[in-house]
Amino acid sequence: MHDERALGVLARLEAEDADERERGLPPMLRARQVAPTTGRFLFSLVAPLRECRVLEIGGSRGYSTIWLAAGCRIGGGRVVSLEHDAAKLDVRRANVADAGLEAACELVDGDAFETIPRLEPPFDVCFLDAEKDDYERLFELARTKLRRGSLVVADNVLSHEETLGAYSRARQEDPTLASVTVPLDRGLELTAVLG
Repeated sequence: MHDERALGVLARLEAEDADERERGLPPMLRARQVAPTTGRFLFSLVAPLRECRVLEIGGSRGYSTIWLAAGCRIGGGRVVSLEHDAAKLDVRRANVADAGLEAACELVDGDAFETIPRLEPPFDVCFLDAEKDDYERLFELARTKLRRGSLVVADNVLSHEETLGAYSRARQEDPTLASVTVPLDRGLELTAVLG
């Protein structure tokens, strides 16, 4: 990405995340954002696509939202980002605005189980980075908004293998999907919808 404004916000968020981890803050008080390499991966995934519509489930303070929106903006696409943590909503909105990406984002405040049914399909890409115990139900709900050829990217499948190993196995055993675990950072499950 060559957008200095967005890169500046991303660098600030990376520094804040590193500081929170170093101070040993509990996960619920941290940004809980993806690793920078995963951010670049998400950008590279959506940047070549024309008019790409991305559903992000779990936007936190906007780090991954910024990467996705910067990629989508190239081809005239848009990110619909869902977040329910009240402590993060205003910060997420400010970070996306500071990055100059409001036009490429729709920031939806609220519980994903309530907001996803109201979204207009279809989405080309879904990025799943929410509470780990909810992945299975969120995948099934998001799938109703996807089309054949859509891609779901789920984060943390290796760092939380005890919880998400079953999620990955279920995707890989489903004949209507093509799915693979990518050992990047905390582990990504890439799932293509075949039917």
